[in-house]
Amino acid sequence: MHDSLRTESGAPPRRVLVTGGAGFIGSHLVERLLLRGDRVTVIDNLSTGREANLDAAASARLRFLEADLREALAALGPGEVFDEIYHLAAAVGVRLVMDDPIQAIRTNIEQSMALLEFAASRQPPGTGGPAASRGIPTFLASSSEVYGKSAKTPYREDDDVVYGPTTIARWSYAYSKAIDEYLALNFAARRGLPVVVGRFFNTVGPRQVGDYGMVVPRFVQAALRGDDLVVHGDGSQSRCFCHVADVADALPRLMSSPACHGRVFNIGSDRAISIRGLAELVISLTGSSSKIRFVPYTQAFPSGFEDLAERRPDLTRVREAIGFAPSRDLERTIRDVADWLSGRG
Repeated sequence: MHDSLRTESGAPPRRVLVTGGAGFIGSHLVERLLLRGDRVTVIDNLSTGREANLDAAASARLRFLEADLREALAALGPGEVFDEIYHLAAAVGVRLVMDDPIQAIRTNIEQSMALLEFAASRQPPGTGGPAASRGIPTFLASSSEVYGKSAKTPYREDDDVVYGPTTIARWSYAYSKAIDEYLALNFAARRGLPVVVGRFFNTVGPRQVGDYGMVVPRFVQAALRGDDLVVHGDGSQSRCFCHVADVADALPRLMSSPACHGRVFNIGSDRAISIRGLAELVISLTGSSSKIRFVPYTQAFPSGFEDLAERRPDLTRVREAIGFAPSRDLERTIRDVADWLSGRG
């Protein structure tokens, strides 16, 4: 697929490494990079990703390595060089983290440290001597969870953050992603590594599954089956959902701008909807006979779980940097998820 394409400038294809590239966001990014004409290496241990997610990206310019990230990086020879790295491998979803916080913390922090050390130790091809480059430009995927339970919205990248106590496992994901960011930004500041940090806000679309608490595919799957849509609490809590294709389009644009290096960007939509409103919209768009069932948090989550009333990004920085503006609305996103889950997409 797309093997005859060349880069816009006619230059040789970029060599790009995508960790977690068989996952939800990663697989869409891989497709975008192949369309650009890149040669892409994917490392994924398939703990939450699926090799089938890469079926649409089948290409002679795609190499897939099923492996633990740290082992795969250690096995890459000194001649294995890349022009860009996108680090998306991570433990995903608050529910998954609450089920096994030790493994989730280890996965996020240890993998990021290994990846950043690898990026900082290698020269991108064609950059000359050591003084010409300080490592491979790297995108680090972070999360809106980094903002914790701050009541100040919309969230701006430089806002203070507020976390719950370390005795509550729910906050371990936020802490681990914040440490990832500290690592990346200090590799940039102290070792000159070109790094971009992106905080994703509720990215949704085809290939996302509801196994880890992701609300849109969970609702759509229930609606397609005619099952109740289970809403936690009273459903007044609101979120902003962004189509994965809009997110995947934004990442190479951020990486291609040196002015973005060493900075943090919110990436998502700023159109908010309540979870109850989302459930109603899913039922309407799918033509389902499903009902909404409200379940108290105390029945759905372990003791001490805290949810947020609102999570909405300030997108000023990313708009000014690359003109980011999501082009796919929530209605289209839900239809795309429904088509994929029903085998039409």
